[in-house]
Amino acid sequence: MDIWESFKMAGRTLSANRMRSSLTMLGIIIGNASVIAMIGVGQGAQRYAAEQFQSLGTDVIFVITGTDNARRNVIAPPNRLVLADAEALATQIGVVRAVAPQINGSELVIAGNNTRRATIIGTTPSYSEVRNADVSSGRFFNADDVRRNARVVTIGSALSRELFPQGNPVGQQVRIRGTSYEIIGVMAEKGAFLGTNQDDTLFMPISTVTNRLVGQRTSPYGVAIQVINVSARSPREVAVAEFQIANLLRLRHQTTGDAAEETFTIRTQRDALEIVGNITRALTIMLAAIAGISLLVGGIGIMNIMLVSVTERTQEIGLRKAIGASQSDILSQFMIEAVILSLLGGLVGTGIGVGGVLLVAIATPLQAGVSLAAIGLAVGVSGSIGLFFGVYPARQAARLDPIVALRSV
Repeated sequence: MDIWESFKMAGRTLSANRMRSSLTMLGIIIGNASVIAMIGVGQGAQRYAAEQFQSLGTDVIFVITGTDNARRNVIAPPNRLVLADAEALATQIGVVRAVAPQINGSELVIAGNNTRRATIIGTTPSYSEVRNADVSSGRFFNADDVRRNARVVTIGSALSRELFPQGNPVGQQVRIRGTSYEIIGVMAEKGAFLGTNQDDTLFMPISTVTNRLVGQRTSPYGVAIQVINVSARSPREVAVAEFQIANLLRLRHQTTGDAAEETFTIRTQRDALEIVGNITRALTIMLAAIAGISLLVGGIGIMNIMLVSVTERTQEIGLRKAIGASQSDILSQFMIEAVILSLLGGLVGTGIGVGGVLLVAIATPLQAGVSLAAIGLAVGVSGSIGLFFGVYPARQAARLDPIVALRSV
């Protein structure tokens, strides 16, 4: 039989049972839409994470007090980083462009009748340079503010809206632990990142934090700090700076570099981006695999319906064989019907999946995009599933004895 004639006959057969054909395709439609949507959203999450890290600066190095094992040891806390360590990095390492020590805390911030618990970051003026933290209005505190222990703060945009919903907060006062501080600036909006809302933060001179909030000596070696933010002179010199920072701190802390003795951890933007990238890739693969299960279910549905179709069309098969149709003609007829069902379901599911990805891109910060590779994979897999699960019903139909089939007429 001519292949085109087989396609036309398959089309007429499927059109005659529209409802059953539509329900048969449903599993393939859901599977394709899910796979495309999950891959698109996963890739969007990867791009979003990469952009967030890029906003930190491509040459940033984070020196964090303690190691993972030491931070878990609550009985013997680690030899902490201190302010003098940050000063040493700034003056003794030539490939470093800027250094910003950081003390973290959390305090109730009061402005009039509005109260909000906010993250407090005590740091130096270099923080805005190292971390690409821009000011939208007013200014960041300067070296003179640090020298004078000035009671000034710069606040995040979300904190500004919460505490001063009616107007510009610059020049206004906030109270922390009963002490008033003048707001000298509002930071540009950066959004939430890794569970922390960067816009819900209050920045204060590090000298003010040590004198008024945490005390001058929080470690036997001086003022303890949580993080030293370091900016290398260029992205190419990050590895050199990382090596020199580690050597200088080991010398200052009198450690040999053994993991058990280490008192600090160095992380670069590249390390953090690689970790987040691995996590998002693994989640994308997992979600796509879960969504792919529905493709398998859809294929089983196609096989089930095709087997029912073989039973219902026994007389038709017997009559066609009696007038000269070969086994290959019957086999190709049912195989074509199965492939048509799976490909149509794949195309409809692709349209729904693409629409879902575009909706996510519009409604969320995730830069979800339509992956041509994902579309090709999903449609190809759905077509292959139709071919695979259509083989058994088609062979059952082709093996029917025409005499036995015609006896049921």
